[in-house]
Amino acid sequence: MEALRVVLAEDHHIVRDGIRLLLGQEKSIKVVGEATNGTEVIDLLDQGLEVDVVLADLNMPEMDGMVLIKTLKIKYPEINIVVLSILDQQKYVFEAFSEGAMGYLLKSVGVDELLFALRQANNGQKYLCAELGLQYLEDSFHRPGRFSEYQDETPLDLSSREVEVLHFIGEGLTNNEIADRLFISRRTVEGHRQTLIEKTRVRNTASLIRYAVVNGYLK
Repeated sequence: MEALRVVLAEDHHIVRDGIRLLLGQEKSIKVVGEATNGTEVIDLLDQGLEVDVVLADLNMPEMDGMVLIKTLKIKYPEINIVVLSILDQQKYVFEAFSEGAMGYLLKSVGVDELLFALRQANNGQKYLCAELGLQYLEDSFHRPGRFSEYQDETPLDLSSREVEVLHFIGEGLTNNEIADRLFISRRTVEGHRQTLIEKTRVRNTASLIRYAVVNGYLK
């Protein structure tokens, strides 16, 4: 299987170096380019660099992340973009997704969640980091009827292992932590997470948790 080709767009060198080192430990990920702003990303692509996913900050000089999202969707719609930012306000998250981003992560995420989000984006699946998903979930509980679309009258056919993984996801554990608890590999956990998303017909982990709470799988 070919490695996932990623371009890093981050104007803080120490942050970008740290992300590159983390991704460099994963054989299935290859950092093929780096940029300090959106303009440099577009220049790399115009030069013919082959890229699957762009991982970009929002706050960058010259061309920021939001403008980069819009530009990519026009010039290179086949390339997916995942936002990695310190901005947790809903307006930025909603704008990023509405403009075409496939993922939105806070810079506090662990490496497991970062890798999962990149793979989800490459597969055409949107992803919102668990921290933001839980934050929005708590906010939304104060709005009656908000989760009617998650109610399912037919119980799901979940295996005992899938139920275990679902509970650990609800507790906010990373793939590695779940793997350690269940004595299975991280890839197996990722497979169970993806199966749960497909069975519940939701788009990401945050929606999976909402579904599980509304339908009584999580308390």
